[in-house]
Amino acid sequence: MFEHFSHIVAVFLMVSGLYIVMARGNLIKKLVGLSIFQTSVYLLYIAPAKLIGGTAPILSAQYSVYSNPLPHVLILTAIVVGVATLALGLAITVRIREAYGTIEEDEIIALDDQADSPAAPDGARP
Repeated sequence: MFEHFSHIVAVFLMVSGLYIVMARGNLIKKLVGLSIFQTSVYLLYIAPAKLIGGTAPILSAQYSVYSNPLPHVLILTAIVVGVATLALGLAITVRIREAYGTIEEDEIIALDDQADSPAAPDGARP
C-alpha cells in the first residue's frame, strides 16, 4: 500500500479539485479547485520520477542508477504556466466583479438572462 501512497494522494487531490470546480458557484473557489487539480497532476508526474538510490545523471563509472530529470523540468514549466493561468483567472474574476457586482456564477447567469430578455409591452418584467 505504501508503495502507491503518492498515487492515492494524487487521485484524492484530483477528485477533490474536480469536485470543487463542479460543485461550487463562486469563481474564486473554482480557481482554487483548478489549482488543487493541477497540483495533483504535478504529484502524479513527479512521484515515479525519483528513484530510490538514484543519482543525478552525470556520467561516471561509480554510479549505475540515475534519476530522470525530464519530469522535474516539465513540472517546473507546468508550475510557471499554472501560476500565469491562475493570475489571468484572478484578473478576469476581478473584471467580472466590477461588471456584475458579484462572483457567484448563478447570479451572473441570472443577470445576463435578465439583460437579454426583452421587456414586456406594458413595461413589466417577466
